[in-house]
Amino acid sequence: MRIYFLRHGMTAGNLEKRYIGRTDEPLCREGIGQLTSVSLPRCELLVCSPMKRCTETAALIFPGQVPVLCENLRECDFGDFEGKNYAELNGDERYQKWIDSGGTLPFPNGESPDRFRERCCGGFLQIMDRFSSAETAAFVVHGGTIMSVLSRFAVPHKEYFDWQCANGHGFRCEFNGEKITDTEKI
Repeated sequence: MRIYFLRHGMTAGNLEKRYIGRTDEPLCREGIGQLTSVSLPRCELLVCSPMKRCTETAALIFPGQVPVLCENLRECDFGDFEGKNYAELNGDERYQKWIDSGGTLPFPNGESPDRFRERCCGGFLQIMDRFSSAETAAFVVHGGTIMSVLSRFAVPHKEYFDWQCANGHGFRCEFNGEKITDTEKI
């Protein structure tokens, strides 16, 4: 199956470098404008996180196509860091501990990175199992969701943060039912 993973367009929080996970932000004007240059082929299967920024991106890139919404593909719950940026968190002892851990500690009053990655990978596998007969699929999701799935299933293996992509960008790849191969940036 050919798969396109696309990170949603920019939001106001993205522009301000904020941790935006559970906040259901819409695309900002810049994000909508950015997406006008994104062109992907129509896919048999369109899958989205249920967050506005993803469904709005999907509607712009795949007009008229109704997405399958998957709760497990939502972005991470950043807990007490939600809606804040580095400058606002600078000096917060909990944030410094999280940074010093290399991002492995759970977010205070939020989700642990391990739990988040398991949730995303489980959601991906559920969708792949349910729609295994599709030949093409597009996933319009979050950066963390893409990093979770590709760090688990892509061959050759790369670490989580090696799969970062900018808003409105992502990866084209092939999925054979077990592994993701032939990954190329889009």
